[in-house]
Amino acid sequence: MKRKSAGLNTAGLGALVTAIGATFFKRSNLGRGIIGFGLAHIVLGLLDRLRTGIRR
Repeated sequence: MKRKSAGLNTAGLGALVTAIGATFFKRSNLGRGIIGFGLAHIVLGLLDRLRTGIRR
């Protein structure tokens, strides 16, 4: 059984990664990649919260 907070954990981790990328790697290509990776996790985590369960 999946925990209900898994989507929020993923979004929170994405926010943390985005903040780290924006703080330490401001204008480099690596920083842009880290920020994009974090933003993708935020979006996917929030979409996971909206997803309904699988019906059998």
